[in-house]
Amino acid sequence: MNNSPLYYSVGPLLYCPANNESIVNSLTNEKFGSKFSLAMCLEDTIGDNCVEEAEDKLIYSLHKLQEALETKTFFMPKLFVRIRNAEQIQRLLKRADCAASLIYGFIAPKFSINNADNYIHVLTILNESSRHPIRFMPIFEDASLIHLQKRYDILYQLKQKLDAVSELVLNIRVGGNDLCNLFGFRRSSTESIHTIRPVANIFSDIITVYGTDYVISGPVWEYYNGEGWENGLINELKEDRLNGFVGKTVIHPKQIPFVNQAYMVSKKDYEDACSILNWNTNSHSYVSGSIEKERMNEYKTHQKWAEKIMFLAKAYGISNACKEHP
Repeated sequence: MNNSPLYYSVGPLLYCPANNESIVNSLTNEKFGSKFSLAMCLEDTIGDNCVEEAEDKLIYSLHKLQEALETKTFFMPKLFVRIRNAEQIQRLLKRADCAASLIYGFIAPKFSINNADNYIHVLTILNESSRHPIRFMPIFEDASLIHLQKRYDILYQLKQKLDAVSELVLNIRVGGNDLCNLFGFRRSSTESIHTIRPVANIFSDIITVYGTDYVISGPVWEYYNGEGWENGLINELKEDRLNGFVGKTVIHPKQIPFVNQAYMVSKKDYEDACSILNWNTNSHSYVSGSIEKERMNEYKTHQKWAEKIMFLAKAYGISNACKEHP
């Protein structure tokens, strides 16, 4: 869904291995700030023979966070768990017990025709008895998307399945590094993933199929140090936003402020969006110069853009102070 500020609110999604023993201290002391979401990963960041141990440490961290919230005030991000399979969801919620309410939702890696029904079935059953919605974020990164002859059918079949639980699908996510790995690609800190045409074409197809109904988050940027990494991230974020992505997966806290800055709404865009959404529909003209008289605003043509700008403004803020939307 993309018709509510809720679906724009994930922002920078910071990935963290689920067996990270320092995460409780980092959160309770707000070491990462207060404008991000958190993904505790049980998949690619965890060795196949260490999953049980990582689950134990995840459950321990959840209970410690629950205890801390009872005695201390601190920013608690939307917390997601990236699982390996649908069965893991029920097991983790049961083990978390009272701390399960801290889990905002689950992330399904390598979402595909082979596992979609299992994920959606479990999600549906759990939400029937849950006191609060359990959200879901599938990641499109499965190798099946490489095949041109099958890609369109796969994307539309998966959309039909997700549409049945669309209100619970917080974001569609894309696995940039996983898709690059299938080809043996890796971009440098000065290169954007959008210039890697085989991968960018997959992104374009995903946005074409899902972008009118869902918020789609941008791919991970793997650089957080070294020469030029900041400019590389800034440039890719510009291309993310231009191509229809909102938010981004991040792998280091240093990346968080760049994502938040990239999706702030300019005063110019905000004021034009307000003007479009408050258009006098009794007017004989549905076109007018912008507030700053530098571009054309058209009521019928720019309405969906204006709605999106307002959602982004609520989620990320406005870069310059201006009047509030009525």
